[in-house]
Amino acid sequence: MNLSGRGIKVFTGNANRELAEKICKELGVTLGDCEVGAFSDGEISVSINETVRGYDVFLIQPTCPPVNDTLMETLILIDGFKRASAGRINAVIPYYGYARQDRKTKAREPITAKLIADLLTKAGADRVLSMDLHAGQIQGYFDIPVDHLLGVPILAEYFKNIVDSESVVVSPDLGGVTRARSFANHLDLPIAIIEKRRPKANVSEVMNVIGDIEGKNVILIDDIVDTAETITKAASVLKKFGALKVYACATHPILSGPAIERIENSEIEKFIVTDTIPLSDEKKIDKIEVVSVAPLFAEAINRIFKNESVSKLFD
Repeated sequence: MNLSGRGIKVFTGNANRELAEKICKELGVTLGDCEVGAFSDGEISVSINETVRGYDVFLIQPTCPPVNDTLMETLILIDGFKRASAGRINAVIPYYGYARQDRKTKAREPITAKLIADLLTKAGADRVLSMDLHAGQIQGYFDIPVDHLLGVPILAEYFKNIVDSESVVVSPDLGGVTRARSFANHLDLPIAIIEKRRPKANVSEVMNVIGDIEGKNVILIDDIVDTAETITKAASVLKKFGALKVYACATHPILSGPAIERIENSEIEKFIVTDTIPLSDEKKIDKIEVVSVAPLFAEAINRIFKNESVSKLFD
């Protein structure tokens, strides 16, 4: 028996309605009726048009661009559900924004990842469900349960019929080695790493490849691609070191500024992303393909609702 006692209701704001509808289809439920707009001065306006009293409420809302609007929508909706006596409020945040400042690396620097965790908890969230947090320690910033799904198995599944046993998985930097290793394990492939160093001040970065990629197809993997500078430069370096075809994949396609132009003009053959963040029409180019996280999130939501183990999804 679930804790809420009445049933499940799924809602969304304006961040990624298409994903929310896909998840509802997987769950066999109807998307909840709420209106999220704005007053004339830009303040977020929310109206929840059906009862949530006693229900297990799941709010599907990545904090993707425009990040400040989607974040405020999330907080205000959670507050609305709390004041309407929802049984449990589950914040489903496929992409967790403000995560890149997760620790102090210099004096007087904020830790925004912790701030957002505090805001979500204070607003009234009872649980958070997310995917590929930029840093694993963000789970510890919450005093409520956090279920952390992984995009690697979904992305790896796409490549199973594309790569051969001679292919290589590449991390674009030293910080992504663990992710690259996990991805490579799913495909039973070796890994390589792009090492960046700056010999001295005012001298441009030198990139070196640790691992054997010459004459092989390679797959670059990252969690977030924003301006696409890192991943497109990495693709160029891999080509210079003798790679045949360069593929790329990432969980969260922010793709801001010159990202699309860079990908279009890059050495990347195909760039595979998930739908944690929606792609606008101008970002839907031939090189980019989208795989959906909806089935995985639907399964996780169903397990949370039934008070079953979510960790089974990682087995």
